[in-house]
Amino acid sequence: MADSIIEVRGLVNTFGEQTIHQGLDLDVRRGEILGVVGGSGTGKSVLMRSIIGLQQPQGGQVMVFGEPTLDRDEEEVKDIRRRWGILFQGAALFSTLTVAENIQVPLREYFPRIDQQLLDEIASYKIVMSGLPGEAAPKFPSELSGGMKKRAGIARALALDPELLFLDEPTAGLDPIGAAAFDQLIRDLRDALGLTVFLITHDLDTLYAICDRIAVLAEKKVIAVGTIPELLALDHPWIQEYFRGPRGRAAETTVANNVSA
Repeated sequence: MADSIIEVRGLVNTFGEQTIHQGLDLDVRRGEILGVVGGSGTGKSVLMRSIIGLQQPQGGQVMVFGEPTLDRDEEEVKDIRRRWGILFQGAALFSTLTVAENIQVPLREYFPRIDQQLLDEIASYKIVMSGLPGEAAPKFPSELSGGMKKRAGIARALALDPELLFLDEPTAGLDPIGAAAFDQLIRDLRDALGLTVFLITHDLDTLYAICDRIAVLAEKKVIAVGTIPELLALDHPWIQEYFRGPRGRAAETTVANNVSA
């Protein structure tokens, strides 16, 4: 975990006269689950979009797998993007495609000549890997529960056997039992596949349960990165309020009880 799979240096993002990021730096280590937190408007999703190329920053540098990703044409970064998978908020499934067809979308993009039988086999494997029942394959997103949609989104994110996984609020909208099961899925996939995970979340239970380190966005930059004990040792007011508030204490107690059990 010593080497960095993502390196962000001096990132600047502005929207009109509003500056979201000013000189933001961040490293994501290979094999870790990095949680990204911050108050509303601190640009957590903007940071992720800048890394994956959906947002063009006004300044700075982004390196993924040791390669620069900014100011390059689509063909130059195509091989880099093939090595990551993304779960957007709400899963962002194509509503007119079945679960299997959604999973096959990135496969068709990168391997246009692949035959249908192999596409179906890969989709079936990814469905099982995500914890969905096999009979979910022919279902449309409208026929799925919220938790099943998230798992279908994970299955699609894993379609190309990525090394890096981006997750944007993966447990939002799930009940506590469903959120805990999804956290366990993420950790199991990381351990089994050797993934690196960039995870945006407000869920304190998730932060305590599966994140190796946490990056805190505030004041237009990353103000701290570390484990929860390391962050708690800092005297920044937002960090203290976030982790030592009632919900933070409840999440800490829940995880401690689970460990002791």
